[in-house]
Amino acid sequence: MTVRLLIADDARDVAEVVGFGARMIWPDCEVTVASGGEEALRKFAEVCPDLVVLDVTMPPPDGFEVCRRIRHGGSRVPILMLSVRDATPDKVRALDLGADDYLTKPFEHPELLARLRALLRRAKAGPALPGPDLVVGDLALDSATREARFRGEAVRLTPTEFRLLEALMSHPGTTLSHRYLLHRTWGPAYGEAEHYLKVFVGRLRKKLDRPGLPRYIQSERGIGYRFVPHH
Repeated sequence: MTVRLLIADDARDVAEVVGFGARMIWPDCEVTVASGGEEALRKFAEVCPDLVVLDVTMPPPDGFEVCRRIRHGGSRVPILMLSVRDATPDKVRALDLGADDYLTKPFEHPELLARLRALLRRAKAGPALPGPDLVVGDLALDSATREARFRGEAVRLTPTEFRLLEALMSHPGTTLSHRYLLHRTWGPAYGEAEHYLKVFVGRLRKKLDRPGLPRYIQSERGIGYRFVPHH
């Protein structure tokens, strides 16, 4: 499998480390490097990458804005943000804008590789559904297009959003713990990253909620979330 990777980082040594790591995982990986935001957006349109790694603090537009524009354009490509900023508000902002993961510099090489593998695996792997579609109430998951459908109307989801919604819809009416949802959607290493869950639930609510209808995803304070079907 040939993987197309776009790395946007003005630190050449970081870009080289990420590119080297990617080729360790996927020997035929096609690595494209950009040193600034405008170049990143141009190369994104040219290459149509399978995976994107964005540095937050690069020549404008910064990584936050590049991420926002990629998602605004409708792309569901997996995005990993890199930054020296370790504060939770920065992580939440990145996730709110559409990033799938956030890794703080300096990082350990094995962790970088694990996160790259996980992002692409979640994007490429088919969802674990009991049939071609999972239907709960008036909402269905389409395993072919990786979309949700509300009464037949398509709702586009990123791979991570899809996996989280699939986990919730697989147990309608049941409150699922934060830890279970984090493990199911991101993996065991994310068991304490509740801010990830909060942000992605918010993203799903924005896409799924309809005027006059109760929320599909309801929260149990300090426990977790549950999917409540309605017609």
